[in-house]
Amino acid sequence: MGKFERIYHDLARDIDEGKYKVGDLLPSEKMLTEKYAVSRETARKALAILTDRGYIQRIMGKGSLVVDHKRYSIPVSSLISYKEFAESASKTAHTELISIEEGILPPVPFQPLAVKEEVTSIPVTHIIRVRHMDGIPAIIDYDYIAKSVAPIIPQRAAENSLYQYFEEELNLSITSSAKQITVEPATPNDAKYLNLHAGEYVAVTTSITVLEDGTAFQYTISRHRADKFRYLDFAHRRQNIPESE
Repeated sequence: MGKFERIYHDLARDIDEGKYKVGDLLPSEKMLTEKYAVSRETARKALAILTDRGYIQRIMGKGSLVVDHKRYSIPVSSLISYKEFAESASKTAHTELISIEEGILPPVPFQPLAVKEEVTSIPVTHIIRVRHMDGIPAIIDYDYIAKSVAPIIPQRAAENSLYQYFEEELNLSITSSAKQITVEPATPNDAKYLNLHAGEYVAVTTSITVLEDGTAFQYTISRHRADKFRYLDFAHRRQNIPESE
């Protein structure tokens, strides 16, 4: 871990744990250079990352002001589109379409989730999109849509809402999704599209979505900035059922 990353992680932790509250000022660049024995440029770089992550606002002549830094809550058990999620969170959302092209589904990430069939040699439309929330890149979505179910994916649908296109124009009945969530080191693409730095991690949701008749048609790898999201679920303790006599 580099020196600027250590400063960033220390200050982010202090903010998350309440040492610095909303409205407080962080130590100045000069104070950070003395505390960590680093150059002013290194301290400035750490503060720049905090600004990018939404922790602070740099105010000329005043310093680094801690602002309201909230994570977006994603309900793990719900099956909703990104557009629906952003609207429910009352956030300004924008989808940046990186690419849309035909290809073959890569089986490795999805095979552990497959139920009925082998995940191999499936012709798909491969879509890469970056999701921005309140002007900040937060998610990279890699979608693979089975061409047997949706032969064509219009660009307008990829830029707006695939679910809206599936349900309203193709009349598909989407019922469920198998998911797994892992935490992985940021890749070069994560760094490029999500403004991440070396040593940072992302939360990765891998899922297979199926139709009412059990047909798997959407395979998704969704890579989230770990500082922007938290995952919520509700669990019920199963009661012991007496054995019948």
